[in-house]
Amino acid sequence: MTIESARGTPVELVDHTSLLEMRGISKRFGGLQALDDVSITLRGGEVLALCGANGAGKSTLVRILAGVEQADGGEIALDGRVVPIESPQRAADLGLNFVHQELNLVPKFTGLQNMALGITAGRSGFVATKALRGRAGEVRELLGYDIPLDVPVEKLSVSDRWMVSLARSLMRPARFIAMDEPTASFTQDEADLLYGVIRELTTNGVGVLYISHRLEEVLLVSDEVTTMRDGRVVGSHRSDRLDVVSLTRHIVGHEVEEPTRHVGAKDAARGPVRLAVRGLGRKDKVSGATFDLHVGEVLGIAGLAGAGRTELARLLIGADRPSSGTMTLDGARYAPRSPHDAIRAGVALVPEERRSQGLLLGESIDTNLAVAALGRARTMFTGFSPRSSRRTGRRLAERFAVKTDDTSRPVLSLSGGNQQKVVLAKYVRTGPSVLVLDEPTVGVDVGARAEIYETIAGLAREGTSILLISSDFDELAVCDRVLVMRHGALVADVLGAQATKALLTRLCFRSGEVVPEDSTTR
Repeated sequence: MTIESARGTPVELVDHTSLLEMRGISKRFGGLQALDDVSITLRGGEVLALCGANGAGKSTLVRILAGVEQADGGEIALDGRVVPIESPQRAADLGLNFVHQELNLVPKFTGLQNMALGITAGRSGFVATKALRGRAGEVRELLGYDIPLDVPVEKLSVSDRWMVSLARSLMRPARFIAMDEPTASFTQDEADLLYGVIRELTTNGVGVLYISHRLEEVLLVSDEVTTMRDGRVVGSHRSDRLDVVSLTRHIVGHEVEEPTRHVGAKDAARGPVRLAVRGLGRKDKVSGATFDLHVGEVLGIAGLAGAGRTELARLLIGADRPSSGTMTLDGARYAPRSPHDAIRAGVALVPEERRSQGLLLGESIDTNLAVAALGRARTMFTGFSPRSSRRTGRRLAERFAVKTDDTSRPVLSLSGGNQQKVVLAKYVRTGPSVLVLDEPTVGVDVGARAEIYETIAGLAREGTSILLISSDFDELAVCDRVLVMRHGALVADVLGAQATKALLTRLCFRSGEVVPEDSTTR
């Protein structure tokens, strides 16, 4: 089969039995053995899923394949021929394409300009805009997704940005595509579109390496699953011989319980009101939000992409100013002018986009754990010392199971899931009375997810009030109540025991579903 390059040159692709092999790959970072004799095989026209707990070595393996990191040992073969991959450009020249979990896009560039990055210019020194736009149109048609070509990506939704990144990888000849947590911010319809694209690619002989913590999704899209643990491959299985329970066991090495509501959850909604929100709104983003959050309650907010959940969270922590409404915290007026004001008052947000909003990527794990607590200090000279920060960093890293041998290492050296644990620990350290969690387990493995749920339950038992925003309706099983948000408005209040995935889905789409007794619609 053939795939056209961005300049329309046909590139012949041959479906080999083994398209890609990584043999005996090893990599060490300081005292941490990130990869230990790892071998994987991907056949042309198939989807190989790579699964493992955070810190298992998946991201490091992909970075070596992409030429970003160099292995200490082992070799990479394409079509049975050993090839050195010393740089990302070399990987691209070999037809290896990557869509990373943390998207590498230029915010000020348009969708089309980002899609053009990395395309080699012709003899004239530039790529013809007409030809480029034509190729972009072909890629959009293949994806079945209306990517905004002329809008700066900083103004696009997370899912739109991901589609721009995927489209960029398809602008060049593709033999192989690695996708890291591709549907983390997708609606179900968007995910279904992606599954169709993957089927089209594999039909044409492209090999796909698929990394996801959504195990049902892994089993749906993959032909084979390779699991990793502690830097080693622990098994490879055909997907049709696995189910979620057995795959979970391969990943973590033991059974993992489903999330359950914390002990005492039944009484939480009857306790004192911690945060009272009345008629809170902002232009066309949030409309008249009214609800109570009680002491020790875990209150969920469900909704589709664009429903206004994140916009509501930003109002609660002072990141945006409301155009209407009032709030009280423990009976006193609460009107934060900034996130720092909110932290001082005892309200903290763990943001969805951890890298851009939750972390100082160039700083150490210790420093990242310290900075939020400084926000609650009355002056910049209060409450900070390097020695105590290191001590606290080690304690929090142990409590939240952050996989690192040294908390003085840059936080950027951690896997995505371990970075998420640092963000969570960072804000828990501030001792908030209200903790807002926006998609807290996106990109987090099944074992770490269970640990985060237990942390949420533990904080609630201690009296912390939790507002949990999630597009994963199964995750909302940890909540005492679930508010449903649609088009910027809160439209239903469902008791946790009745908040099934089916009911929440129907309420989000407003199909006329009758809410169970003891719950309310608005």
